[in-house]
Amino acid sequence: MARGLGARFWIEAALAAVSGGLFVLTLLWRDWIETTTGYDPDRHSGSAEWAIVALLLVATLVSGLLARTQWNKRLAQPVPRPSTAD
Repeated sequence: MARGLGARFWIEAALAAVSGGLFVLTLLWRDWIETTTGYDPDRHSGSAEWAIVALLLVATLVSGLLARTQWNKRLAQPVPRPSTAD
């Protein structure tokens, strides 16, 4: 079934998976950015983390919908039938 799905589908699906994973990670562990990078833009107020959660949710939904569109286009293509020899 994966044959014929172009690079665009796989890129969109990968972006949806990565952004979805980061979305869940940020919801569960809001200080992961500060912990891993040492960068604290909001001085522990939490506003940057909620903005990141919102952006990741939007990125996940958009990438997922775009990948779904590519999947549906592939399903709508006619299945080639083997030709019969005379």
